[in-house]
Amino acid sequence: MSSVTRAHLDHKLALAKRCSREATLAGAKAAAVATVASAVPTLASVRMLPWAKANLNPTGQALIVCTVAGMAYFVAADKTILSLARRHSYESAPDHLKDTSFHGDAAARPRPPAFFRP
Repeated sequence: MSSVTRAHLDHKLALAKRCSREATLAGAKAAAVATVASAVPTLASVRMLPWAKANLNPTGQALIVCTVAGMAYFVAADKTILSLARRHSYESAPDHLKDTSFHGDAAARPRPPAFFRP
């Protein structure tokens, strides 16, 4: 068992800060794209479609655009955090866990349950 050193904790903190910064940037980029992608059809439909003109006031239009932008932000940020966490956990894993290739004969391979077999 090794003790946790100050340098190890500083390294982990630096990785976490970089990960959150990258996730924030990815989320902001996705939100900007989603804002434009949802605002254009929303505003165009309010001008062209009678139903949208009658039922979507400016508050409703803003709600549509903001909801899409918020969802895009959180989805992109979450995907970025998960991919970085997966990469960092792989980098810090022991070597015997990094080797995912199968070594052995076919008899040693586990068989699926009977209800999955043809």
